[in-house]
Amino acid sequence: MPTEIHVHRGDIPGGLDFGDAVAVDTETQGLNLQRDRLCVVQLSAGDGVCHLVQMAADDYAAPNLKALMTDPAVTKIFHFARFDVAIMKRWLGITITPVYCTKIASKLVRTYTDRHGLKDVTRELIGIDLSKAQQSSDWAAPELSEAQQIYAASDVLNLHALRARLQEMIEREGRTTLAKACFDFLETRAELDLAGWQEADIFAHT
Repeated sequence: MPTEIHVHRGDIPGGLDFGDAVAVDTETQGLNLQRDRLCVVQLSAGDGVCHLVQMAADDYAAPNLKALMTDPAVTKIFHFARFDVAIMKRWLGITITPVYCTKIASKLVRTYTDRHGLKDVTRELIGIDLSKAQQSSDWAAPELSEAQQIYAASDVLNLHALRARLQEMIEREGRTTLAKACFDFLETRAELDLAGWQEADIFAHT
């Protein structure tokens, strides 16, 4: 169980310091970028503390959150950044940079497996079992249950540790430049997804 969970309405408080890297995740009403809205944003500095931001359907101003997400001095760590970057661009109107995606990193170095979900990677690399019981849940509810809060927090509390382990493996295999190129491409990948090319491989021959 996380040390601390703080729930905020509409934005993070001013003055919060996440250091040079913040773990980020989102909860939405579904996985359709055009249809489903952004409901919750989770943030952690990797210190056992999680900040949950509940977004109202009629208010996505969130100036402090937007400033953090676009701060070039703070790396945003995601697992499956492709979706989170796109959904936050869709609802917050921002381009998130710089980004580190632990799912991409996993696929680049854990080539001995096809299991790259957060639960599997976390269990193998840092020995923690995550519960996914609240994965299908009403994240637009006015009040988040304790179970929802714990679930949401668990998705970000270990991302700093995961990044450290995966980065060691990336450097060991000589794939640092390739990984960075993939992370940098996420901005374009999000734009393609939002523009309707979500399923199409535009690089394919056919």
